[in-house]
Amino acid sequence: MIGRTQLATAEHDEEFHEQMLDSKSAGEKFLKELEMEAAASRKCLERIPENLFDWKPHEKSMPLGYLALLVADIPKWITIIINESEIDFATYEKFEPKTTDDLIKRFDENFEEAKKALKKVADAELSAPFYLKVQGQVVNEASKLETLEPAINHMVHHRGQLTVYMRLNDIAVPSIYGPSADERNF
Repeated sequence: MIGRTQLATAEHDEEFHEQMLDSKSAGEKFLKELEMEAAASRKCLERIPENLFDWKPHEKSMPLGYLALLVADIPKWITIIINESEIDFATYEKFEPKTTDDLIKRFDENFEEAKKALKKVADAELSAPFYLKVQGQVVNEASKLETLEPAINHMVHHRGQLTVYMRLNDIAVPSIYGPSADERNF
């Protein structure tokens, strides 16, 4: 049975914990999430052989290489969201990896730049608008803060698709949030 003093202490501890969490900047919180997801994403990308870059499971599906590139490029989107305030897919730099090493290098560079941006961004800067455009037309407008979490989720979504493509090609799927059929460990 919990006494009044224990209950009051537990409530105080919970309040203190919430205040400690709130003392972190939004950038620090997103950085922690991105770092957690990046390790699993990199493990997947390392396993994508360039001879399968053009493979797709269905004629309407995107090619494996393009899907892997999305996972590698989304950390760059985070940097752009913070530093430039807009992405226009009509003018966005098109990168075409030739090898798995190109893909990994692209991911590592984008991830490092995203980390720098998230470490230095002030919370006040995140209330500024971010514009997603296609050929100059705004297709989505939201604050930078409201755009960061969906960007990370978007990377995770495409990584999930990537693991399906991997399974269909007998590429070992790494453990991500828990063991996989190929890796029984964390």
